[in-house]
Amino acid sequence: MPRVSVNRRYLALVFPWLPIERLRATRPHLFAGRGETPVAFVETVGQAVRLTATDLAAARSGLEVGLTLADARARVPELEVFPADPHADMDWLERLADGCTRYSPTIALMPPDALVIDIAGCIHAFEGERPLAADVEARMARRGILARHAFGDTPEIARALARYAGAPAPDEARAVKRLPVAALELDDDATVALARAGLKTVGDVMARPLAGIAARFGEDAVTAVRRLAGDDKAPVRARVAVAPVAVERRFAEPIARTEYALEVIEELAAEAAATLAERHQGGRRWEARLFRSDGHIQSLRIETGQPTRDVPLLMRLFAERIDSLADPLDPGYGYDLIRLDVALAERLDAAQLRLEGGAAAQDRVAQLVDQLSTRLGRGQVRRFAPRDSHIPEQAELMLPAAAEAPPGGWPQGQAGEPPLRPIYLFDPPQRIESVMAEVPDGPPHRFRWRRRVHEVARSEGPERIAGEWWRRHDVVIPTRDYYRVEDRRGRRFWIFRHGLHGEQEHPRWYLHGLFA
Repeated sequence: MPRVSVNRRYLALVFPWLPIERLRATRPHLFAGRGETPVAFVETVGQAVRLTATDLAAARSGLEVGLTLADARARVPELEVFPADPHADMDWLERLADGCTRYSPTIALMPPDALVIDIAGCIHAFEGERPLAADVEARMARRGILARHAFGDTPEIARALARYAGAPAPDEARAVKRLPVAALELDDDATVALARAGLKTVGDVMARPLAGIAARFGEDAVTAVRRLAGDDKAPVRARVAVAPVAVERRFAEPIARTEYALEVIEELAAEAAATLAERHQGGRRWEARLFRSDGHIQSLRIETGQPTRDVPLLMRLFAERIDSLADPLDPGYGYDLIRLDVALAERLDAAQLRLEGGAAAQDRVAQLVDQLSTRLGRGQVRRFAPRDSHIPEQAELMLPAAAEAPPGGWPQGQAGEPPLRPIYLFDPPQRIESVMAEVPDGPPHRFRWRRRVHEVARSEGPERIAGEWWRRHDVVIPTRDYYRVEDRRGRRFWIFRHGLHGEQEHPRWYLHGLFA
């Protein structure tokens, strides 16, 4: 079967003992003084409690995944049992992926126990694949994590070799052919059917005509074979989007001073600003990540309301972020890598300042909003933004002040005319009673609100607003007739009748807002 030439390379990491390593790292007190007691994780499957994962000691004792707990205890009476927690395991896998971003930003999760890293652009930094793999394994080992690795021209090849091959193979094509048919990762029935047909290895399946494989075992089997052969390449779905601009600084000796780390961040911000200037862009979302030598990552995120390349402003915001942290920055054994990502960049061209200084004053307000949002939290400083809806209480929304404004603007009234709608609205609208009108569908002549009768001197309307009928086809949404009214004492109200007389037998009246 011909191979398709590829330019990318992938590193797959499989963590065979991920649940127990996660539990030992996050809850070490559970294992204090217990020695090498076998450990297993269980969950209820049907009417039986079965093993979902084991540690190395339990595996050496002959326990396997899928075995019932009763049979496992009969074989190993001293077995220690913990409930399975797939969500915690997934969070741990995410943390391992965060640590691997020091090698490449393109990382895909392969639940429940594997990662695939696109290393095409980072091999040169380690002078080859083997030094890169050695560095990964050494960092994992320092955290008590065992990782099996393999390289491949496709993610599927790398993952299959890491999971099913005994050791890294110098000849990947031959190693793939020697893998068991389980490496195709088909369902259990298809895997058993292949074995019963005498196809014990991936090479046995590759030697058969694909048309026959498809007719007997389905198209999924053919797709799996083509991907392990390198003929069908599926892209890696990265867990996070690659930042438009990313700069980093690596250190031969870890740095242990937070002040020096901030100086490095300032230098990286200047480099990123120069790159953005060449693109006529500015950054609105910046993230500095400090990689400690023990694998821990500390992140500092800031966001600005307008695109910027102002390095002093960015450093003031980073200082605000550090001051607002619940846990202060702890260098530990030192940082060996600092990376600055511009996660969101927008167009930023040179602007002409107005003579009266309006643009400068506007910039100072924007900087104040950025500082308050960074210090108090992104959701604590908000602003109003228009929303495309003709329902009054849904025509605006509150957004974080640093968030991007939605398209469109506020509706503009006619010059010299009073506003059609008040600024102050009641939520929800308040019921008014004893409404008297000259005609059934006309404006009110008198109404009572908050135990006081208001005699209407002037009125204007109606402004008829129909319900959003396209959202609910099963019910009739009453129409609203809005009136601007003024009582004899000069107070102005915005009231509406909820429903026409043809829609409802007794329409109700509500007061929705007050004019100044």
